[in-house]
Amino acid sequence: MNNVADHVKDDARHDHRGAGAPGLDEDPLHAVVGTGKPPVIAPGHTFSTVTDKISAIVLTRKTSLGWYAGFGFSFLLTLMLFASVSYLFVKGIGIWGNNVPVGWAFEITNFVWWIGIGHAGTLISAILLLLKQTWRTSINRFAEAMTLFAVACAGLFPAIHTGRPWLDYWLLPYPNTMGVWPQFRSPIMWDVFAVSTYATVSALFWYIGLIPDLATLRDRSQSKTGSVLYGMLAMGWRGSAHHWHRYETAYLLLAGIATPLVVSVHTVVSLDFSIAILPGWHATIFPPYFVAGAIYSGFAMVLTLAIPIRAVYGLEDFITMRHLQNMAKVMLVTGLIVVYGYMIEAFMAWYSADKFEVFVPYNRMTGPYAPFYWLLLFCNAVVPQTLWFKRIRNSTIALFIIAIIVNIGMWLERFIIVVTSLHRDFMPSAWGRYAPTFWDWSTYVGTIGLFVALLFLFVRFLPMISIFEMRTILPEAKVDEDLRVI
Repeated sequence: MNNVADHVKDDARHDHRGAGAPGLDEDPLHAVVGTGKPPVIAPGHTFSTVTDKISAIVLTRKTSLGWYAGFGFSFLLTLMLFASVSYLFVKGIGIWGNNVPVGWAFEITNFVWWIGIGHAGTLISAILLLLKQTWRTSINRFAEAMTLFAVACAGLFPAIHTGRPWLDYWLLPYPNTMGVWPQFRSPIMWDVFAVSTYATVSALFWYIGLIPDLATLRDRSQSKTGSVLYGMLAMGWRGSAHHWHRYETAYLLLAGIATPLVVSVHTVVSLDFSIAILPGWHATIFPPYFVAGAIYSGFAMVLTLAIPIRAVYGLEDFITMRHLQNMAKVMLVTGLIVVYGYMIEAFMAWYSADKFEVFVPYNRMTGPYAPFYWLLLFCNAVVPQTLWFKRIRNSTIALFIIAIIVNIGMWLERFIIVVTSLHRDFMPSAWGRYAPTFWDWSTYVGTIGLFVALLFLFVRFLPMISIFEMRTILPEAKVDEDLRVI
């Protein structure tokens, strides 16, 4: 019986490699004939070639000079972050540009921006997994890592912006001798629970997905240290049916848990603003508007990372134009939702007939921060409309430039929401101006360095593409599945 199965399997493989194999060459995952869509994975790959290509990036004994240069530069920026935060602890938040009308400035702007960037990883990993979208397989791993690194950068700002970060443990709901409990009506408390839950579930989801690949690295590592380290992280994985059953159950459950977090986390972040009775913040459109903007900026960051990674490591066969085009389409859709949010925000201010609310969009368009407002409209509303054209979606250079512009535009959006709503509120006598200082900029740029440094370490020591998930979309996997049915 085994000989018959092997014979059938060999014939199927032979037919696939030949011309006109029915049911395989026409498979939409591999050679999308007649549709004009690129494949999810380039043809000609086998189980062994996929494993060799991805694992070789991690297990290579020689690290390139380019990696050292990139990591060294990002690590210098990370040291600048440590120096800025240390000086902040010594001198206080007076070193920032915050003042009486603008109590929230760069720190909350950057917090919301980083949380938004982390949304695409969970969306790609969890929601697309539940929807059985196979094009996620090449990008979900480093998108999940991007989520963790972005949340780490985001979590830094609420901790330091209070002015007394050594007392941040007061935010935790624990009974104390004074009988004082945290104020649960404060949005800062909501952020603590929302962001910590999001980070925990995302980390579990990312690590569970890594386990089979860690076992592969354990078995292929040429060094004893590597075998021991990857073996410990693989938690005794042997690839048995029992292991696979537990793995798939846990992975699916975590995907189901992570899915509502995509909506809930940035909704909670938006409530930081919308519950305040302040013109420009007190808006019911903020929760869906913030979620759409988070997915928008998150996919822009995934494109920003995916395009250089596929070029530097020669992963064009795995991260194909199909992935880049799909991400561009998601950006286009979410960008239109964001533009709709801009329009509704201005319309509701006018429709409310509240002179204070009406003043906010007028101030943004004509006030001292008007150049930044028009620049954000150009970045978020005008430039992404080029994605309607197929030629733009097929150009990696154009997609990379658009993704960078969108990231800049989404940061400007958060800056405009935070600062322009505060610097001119109800009484002209209380108006003021905000200008970031060197320490504002150094803290922000330092978090970018931390993010990039963590990404460099991830790419060097862990598989940036899921090996076993890539193997599941190969023609060989299709043949194996057919044989199991027989």
